[in-house]
Amino acid sequence: PDRWDERGERYDATADDAAYAIFELAGGVVAQLNSSWCVRVHRGELLEFQVDGTEGSAVAGLRDCVAQHRGVSPRPVWNPDIPNVSRFLDQWQPAPLDGEPGNAFRLQWEMFIRHVVEDAPFRQDLHTGARGVRVAELGMLSSAEGRRIEVPATTVAGS
Repeated sequence: PDRWDERGERYDATADDAAYAIFELAGGVVAQLNSSWCVRVHRGELLEFQVDGTEGSAVAGLRDCVAQHRGVSPRPVWNPDIPNVSRFLDQWQPAPLDGEPGNAFRLQWEMFIRHVVEDAPFRQDLHTGARGVRVAELGMLSSAEGRRIEVPATTVAGS
């Protein structure tokens, strides 16, 4: 409930500092997510997603993506008695982009405005938003009860 700022002054904590979640997706894929607004950035971009698979890994940010195939993944041996000489970040390869990524927030607003003005399709409807809220509520319940909770399938009335 209490936090201290950079000057050592106490303040009330009114929000969570970080969120952590583990999801089992369709097909048995496990996704581990964490997010925190109170970290000092030590990565390529402010937002990054890392995807690890059996054939390799990729790290995608808002503008760039790098990948490492399992065939070229380093096999370092840890020895606490000597300094590590490997430069692990240099061992990733840039993934080609399909074009300039643009500002995602602006692109979403433009899609929404086209939906309102021109009746263009828009994937994020009220049902999608409600499902997102339900997943968040189940995550809080899972944390409080210390157990795994299934997200029930949902249907839209009239469909």
